[in-house]
Amino acid sequence: MIIQSKRVWIASRFVEAQLEVEGEKIIAVWPYGQKEADYDFGDNRIIPGMIDVHTHGAYGFDTNDGEEAGLRNWAERLPVDEGVTGFLPTTITQSVAVLDHALENVVKVVEDGYKGAEILGVHFEGPYLDQAKKGAQPEEFILDADVEQFKHYQETAKGMIKYIALAPEHDKDLELTRWCSSHGVVVSMGHTSGSYKDAQMGIANGAKTMTHVYNGMSNFGHRELGMMGAAMRYSDIYGELICDGNHCSVDALKIMFEAKHPGYAVMISDSLRPKGLPMGEYTSGGMKIRVCEDGSARLVPQGNLAGSTLRMNKGLQVLIEKAYVSEELAINSATANPARLLRIDDRKGHLTAGHDGDIVVLDDDYEVVKVFVRGKEYKLD
Repeated sequence: MIIQSKRVWIASRFVEAQLEVEGEKIIAVWPYGQKEADYDFGDNRIIPGMIDVHTHGAYGFDTNDGEEAGLRNWAERLPVDEGVTGFLPTTITQSVAVLDHALENVVKVVEDGYKGAEILGVHFEGPYLDQAKKGAQPEEFILDADVEQFKHYQETAKGMIKYIALAPEHDKDLELTRWCSSHGVVVSMGHTSGSYKDAQMGIANGAKTMTHVYNGMSNFGHRELGMMGAAMRYSDIYGELICDGNHCSVDALKIMFEAKHPGYAVMISDSLRPKGLPMGEYTSGGMKIRVCEDGSARLVPQGNLAGSTLRMNKGLQVLIEKAYVSEELAINSATANPARLLRIDDRKGHLTAGHDGDIVVLDDDYEVVKVFVRGKEYKLD
């Protein structure tokens, strides 16, 4: 199968090219028009399938629900609705029983088979967080880090937890940070009141990224830099960013993308159950939230931000059209960068020979025109 466009994302720029796909893989890249094309998308942009490493739910489902049908529906709709072809279902702090059930559900769906975006593992956000920076995490279940308890969760997940968010100041001697980083689990520092020194020690002991930068972390000061200062100073540490224009202003997005070395900003949706549903009131993690006209999800009655309803393709639009982030930094933040962070950039995140045939076609309004998942044109049944 030959797919071509005059704007194909190769080596961090758009070029006129053809992609030759066989089976699940891109097997060759050719100059535009060299071979007879099966699909010619003209001037529409072709980018790698996007990867969302921090997303709690959508379409009436949250990962913590532990409902097989909800997870399946979510995976099936992500490619056509927003161009996401890989994601980490993300938990929220809750009881051991609830988290066990959520993990068992992900394992069952993966083992039984499913359609749509690839479930790349589980993102375990909490329960090892800071009370003062808990955000929409239920405080009664927040705990100090516990290696033995986390081993229990990883056993329940059959090794599928690939990413954990924790507050380093509540990880005694950084034992869980070291254990996770030495066992293939990405450690993200988040929901933390920790100091700049706490961030330094977390990084020194294996933390690779920071959770939704600007949100749920100690603020920047010119003497005590806090976690926010660490996110700016350590430019070669990954940083998640919710690119909806609500969680941080478009100017703040621009600043952080310029502070990071190219390749270290990671766009996330941090989406909740109401994504894809009408405005109104819902629950998440046992807490009541309201979806507002601007797409934000806020706690009821406090009004605090509780997550988003962001579609990743629209996050690209915010970055490029409103924050004036370059196409290179914006597109890579949703493709190549999360793939590298998850250590799967040998098969994801690039339109390169040998990589998975995860291919997204976007129009000038950033809507999905066509999507190919692991080499096959993908449509909802």
